[in-house]
Amino acid sequence: MVLADDAVFLREVVAELLRSHGCDVVAQVADPAGLHGAIAALRPDVAVVDIRMPPTHHLEGLEAAVAIRRDHPDVGVLLLSQYLESHYLPTLFGAGAGSIGYLLKERVAGTAVFLDAVRRVAAGGCALDPDVAALLVGGRRRRDPLDTLTDREREVLALMAEGRSNRSISDHLVLTPRTVESHVRSIFTRLGLQPQPDDHRRVLAVLTYLQATGTTATQRL
Repeated sequence: MVLADDAVFLREVVAELLRSHGCDVVAQVADPAGLHGAIAALRPDVAVVDIRMPPTHHLEGLEAAVAIRRDHPDVGVLLLSQYLESHYLPTLFGAGAGSIGYLLKERVAGTAVFLDAVRRVAAGGCALDPDVAALLVGGRRRRDPLDTLTDREREVLALMAEGRSNRSISDHLVLTPRTVESHVRSIFTRLGLQPQPDDHRRVLAVLTYLQATGTTATQRL
């Protein structure tokens, strides 16, 4: 794993947290040049990147993330910033939204949430702050894609948008886990989500729900 943040103290704290939970931090860098060099030389599973870095402290980190996604698609990118930026989001989260994440520092509710996001991105999944999800799906409304779902499937999808696992959904709706799994698979099919890892399709299904309903997720995806 590579950490890219010009705030030395924060970078050291994050590095120590990751190491204490079994993650191998192979490099710490303070600017995009150092990040690109470390990625090319070390090919880590994940790069944790701040959006604003030298020299202008504007969008250098975000631009570096786009370049990593383009040039090293096997390297996951987790953006960790106090700023919410819409630039480049469609590029970063396109093509299946795998191995990518964007968390807001002040909204990370404890170390477990951060560590889970790192592991999900490293495993090819996606981790989004709800405000980022809202930006991704904001804008034009088309034909309501939820019209294809049954009432029960709408219930299941609404609970998915709250961040609930299949087990939690089965408990809430008093359904068997197998029934919930069947509903989830049907949701993927009805929404036209092509076969790929279920973690990717789950995120895309929730984004579709948010876009169709005009709401924001109340929990992290």
